[in-house]
Amino acid sequence: EGVSRIVVMSDEPDKYPADHGFAKGVTVHHRDHLDKIQKELRETPGTTVLIYDQTCAAEKRRRRKRGTFPDPDKRVMINDAVCEGCGDCSTQSNCVSVQPVETEFGRKRKIDQSSCNKDFSCLKGFCPSFVTVYGGKLKKLQASATPADAFATLPDPAKPNLEQPYNILITGIGGTGIITIGAVVGMAAHLEGLGITILDQPGLAQKNGAVMSHMRLGKTQESLHAVRVATASAHLVLGGDLIVSATNEALSKMSPDLTAVVLNSQLTPTAGFTLNGDINFHEGDHHDSLKKAAKAVHAVDASKIATTLLGDSIATNMFILGFAFQKGLIPVSLAALTRAIELNGAAVDMNKKAFAWGRLMAHDPTQVDAAVKPVLEPLQPEPIAETLGDIVAKRVAFLTDYQNVAYATRYEALVERVKAAESDKVPGSVALSKAVAKYAFKLMAYKDEYEVARLYTNGDFLKKLKAQFDGDVKLEFNLAPPLLAPKDDNGHLTKMRFGPWMLTAFGLLAKLKGLRGTPLDVFGYTHERQTERRLIADYFRIVDELTTHLTPANLALAVEIASIPEHIRGFGHVKEKNLKTAKAKEAMLLATFRDPNPAAPPRTTVRLEAAS
Repeated sequence: EGVSRIVVMSDEPDKYPADHGFAKGVTVHHRDHLDKIQKELRETPGTTVLIYDQTCAAEKRRRRKRGTFPDPDKRVMINDAVCEGCGDCSTQSNCVSVQPVETEFGRKRKIDQSSCNKDFSCLKGFCPSFVTVYGGKLKKLQASATPADAFATLPDPAKPNLEQPYNILITGIGGTGIITIGAVVGMAAHLEGLGITILDQPGLAQKNGAVMSHMRLGKTQESLHAVRVATASAHLVLGGDLIVSATNEALSKMSPDLTAVVLNSQLTPTAGFTLNGDINFHEGDHHDSLKKAAKAVHAVDASKIATTLLGDSIATNMFILGFAFQKGLIPVSLAALTRAIELNGAAVDMNKKAFAWGRLMAHDPTQVDAAVKPVLEPLQPEPIAETLGDIVAKRVAFLTDYQNVAYATRYEALVERVKAAESDKVPGSVALSKAVAKYAFKLMAYKDEYEVARLYTNGDFLKKLKAQFDGDVKLEFNLAPPLLAPKDDNGHLTKMRFGPWMLTAFGLLAKLKGLRGTPLDVFGYTHERQTERRLIADYFRIVDELTTHLTPANLALAVEIASIPEHIRGFGHVKEKNLKTAKAKEAMLLATFRDPNPAAPPRTTVRLEAAS
């Protein structure tokens, strides 16, 4: 056909033997080289063909649950104490299973183990917080016992009448079983001889795409004249996801006089998070929109409860269906729904249990709370500090462990100076003091080799590991030691793999933190470490300037300047890139702070002449 070059790329290139039968000249490459190959093809004259061979990630998960696809005895976890929140893991993997977690020290990352497709491309993120776990099984949390008759004695709820068609809108994200809810309810309606129409609008499963399913039920099929739920006519919205449930399209189907919403209140990040790690999800605004649009909103943290009770977040969909059923919002019988779950044939036992727990949550939430509380309580992080005093106290304690009391005292003295100046010049405000408290700490607690070692061996990491995994595990650390790691074609360090012995090495290295900043600090001579120490000194000088010239008029600008370190994240070349961007912004803001009314540029007179 005149094709000048054909290339096959795969995540498993070794599966093609030398005699694979391809045409002469066809080459096979690992997907890691995709960018390089695309550039080569771009420069190749004539028509070129690139065949990308890889099983869909969502399909992998489905097949693994059925036992028809290899399931590597391997998982990835993130030590969020080491994580800088730079997002390079998302950049490298473009995976929505890398999710945000809000911590005392800012937004970090975690792996959603229920949705993880074991692609492992997130390991390419240039960060030492990623640990590969071999052999361990995901911990199925054991909730406290529930009375034997808790489910059996649940009362049968009253069903909505079907004198007029009953409209249900199901919302959520792809890959979480939203379409399955419609299929189960639809089959239950069919078993009871009711009329039913379903219009599914599926989204991109692996990108957390929005999914909506329009469902209409009637006494007879002839009573249903349209398949789409019309504007302001939904009797029930089953919200599997907060963000999708609060979109304009979903809100348009609700009515404050008619609609009941059963909402999974846990926020699942959209695909936009992989592109913008600082995205604001506006959680409070979404809840407000739903409350205004609907007659009643039943919000329950279904994902957390279902995962705790059943070990898999996919159980969330049946949990919210059970909740809605017990609230009298599903116009089919319990027997029909139970049979429909059986006929669906996927994870029947788990789905029945999830449905029953959802019913119990609607009828008597105290029993469900009693079951999950003993499990969840030990795993709950400490509340994030909000007052200036709490913010400083937590960071003083951290910096004392990080280096010593003198180092922490230096930090505390800076915040006290800012607090006094702000109180004097802008009475009643602590905005600048809070910003300095957070970001002076961030710069002072830079994660060098000693600190990464300490954060792996202070006990917190192993506690988090045991909370996620059962059984005998083997750990592998993915690191790029500046003095050892090779460099790639771009001159960037590449990560190496280190076995479980690294924990012992970390323990020894952590004890050497007293060498930090001294002539004996072999790591301190690198460009990155020297830059980090210079940033601390620069920040102290800038803060002194801000407090000296602080006024009520420039307070907001001063806070923005003091918050610049928020954008200096990551390790190695990632941090270097972010630092360059942050410093450019800082220079611009400082210029405005120093001269808020620069001289106007000279006027230019332009003479316009009409075309002849």
